Amino acid sequence: MPSTFTHEFNTPAFKGKVSFSTGLFINGQFVDGSDNTTIDVINPTNGKVITTVSEATPKDVDIAVEAAQKAFDTVWGLNAPGATRSTLMGKLAILMQENADELAALEASDNGKTFNFARNVDVAGSIDCIRYYAGWADKVTGQVLETTEAKLTYTRHEPIGVVGQIIPWNFPLLMMAWKLGPALACGNTIVLKPSEFTPLTAIKMCHLMNEAGFPPGVINVLTGYGGTTGHAISSHMKIEKVAFTGSTLVGRKIMESAAKSNLKNVTLELGGKSPNIIFDDADLEQAVNWAAFGIFFNHGQTCCAGSRIFVQEGIYDEFLKRFTEKTRSIKVGDPFAPDTFQGPQVSEVQFNRIMSYIESGKQAGAKVVVGGERQGTEGYFIQPTVFTNVNPSMKIVQEEIFGPVGVVIKFKDEDDVIKQANDTVYGLASAVFTQNLNRAINTAHRLKAGTAWINCVNSLNANVPFGGFKQSGIGRELGEYALHNYTSVKAVHVNLGHKM
Repeated sequence: MPSTFTHEFNTPAFKGKVSFSTGLFINGQFVDGSDNTTIDVINPTNGKVITTVSEATPKDVDIAVEAAQKAFDTVWGLNAPGATRSTLMGKLAILMQENADELAALEASDNGKTFNFARNVDVAGSIDCIRYYAGWADKVTGQVLETTEAKLTYTRHEPIGVVGQIIPWNFPLLMMAWKLGPALACGNTIVLKPSEFTPLTAIKMCHLMNEAGFPPGVINVLTGYGGTTGHAISSHMKIEKVAFTGSTLVGRKIMESAAKSNLKNVTLELGGKSPNIIFDDADLEQAVNWAAFGIFFNHGQTCCAGSRIFVQEGIYDEFLKRFTEKTRSIKVGDPFAPDTFQGPQVSEVQFNRIMSYIESGKQAGAKVVVGGERQGTEGYFIQPTVFTNVNPSMKIVQEEIFGPVGVVIKFKDEDDVIKQANDTVYGLASAVFTQNLNRAINTAHRLKAGTAWINCVNSLNANVPFGGFKQSGIGRELGEYALHNYTSVKAVHVNLGHKM
């Protein structure tokens, strides 16, 4: 029998007992993995084991795919009207709302993000996303196309079938919602793998999905490692579409596996090295506050983090002074403390990776104006860090660090900053701060990025598409655009009397 996670939370943010099975979720049941192996879930604040979860193997992927295919053929897909899918998704959103504090506590426990952000951003955004796509479930329609009076021609947007979804550890619940929402709305069945670092909210969601009444096999969740479970999903001959959010390096492997198997459809939401451009005429106080939020939100573990901060030369010195003060004021500590802004990095692996980038910047001659060291002696805490005196060839300028590390770069004018901002293999997001509307829009249009924020950053909505240019991905999450990832378009030609 699968193990059970039981924990009594007694924190300023949340008090209560949490208890649920931590097995694989296949065909509506919690089961052990086929090899009866487990994965330790680590508390990033102290490096200690929270609990264990079952580990999936490729054999478990086969079993889950079989369950998903059976559900698609019998109780879901074309057999579940959009109104039925919408009702079940609506029930799930209500249950998420009722369990919002518990979901936030779980997210804070195995991810390290603060309870307040988990509750007000991750959980709230996940609920909004599921509700948004619940509204789409009975509105996925084709078109009637005029050809001749002798023929009726129309299109159907049909569900693909069994889809595979692989989500990251930085926003575990939110990324699960982003993936489930459009896939379920369109009538697909799902085999989803959460990150082995942060599986708890995904497993809790399985209990809520059973409670909501989703038929067995519609949603299957397998906790496992990328090299085994993730590879088995991306290369599975009976999975016809795979969606992945994570690093560009792994995204390439996903795409390669998909191509070598059954040439399955692929959508990828990958890395970024987003520019945040601050012009001389920006509201300086707001620009400083947003810049800090842009890079240090979620401990810098955000694909669209504004990690390259470009500041026009006329305000560079004053901006750097204020930004340094703002950075020093950030409270790093216990994720459940009400005044904490930044908790620990998610894992020892990620901690070491970020620290190696910080050391690389120092060795390359960049100047640390604030931070640059480990915070404390226990857990995976890193000081919010700001570098100056950088050049485009440095790793800390070109590569995604995925941590609380930003670089501040001086620029002269619009042409200069556009050239520097677009000098990257990534193109996920960007931001522009100015009070000149023409300059704001012109700059936003010239930036090679899938999202351009003006006088804000890291602002997302369920009905607005999100995704990248260049090596930041393929396809779009969120909005009506995401529905296109989960349907196959069929053209139907009906002869109304034309004779050969």
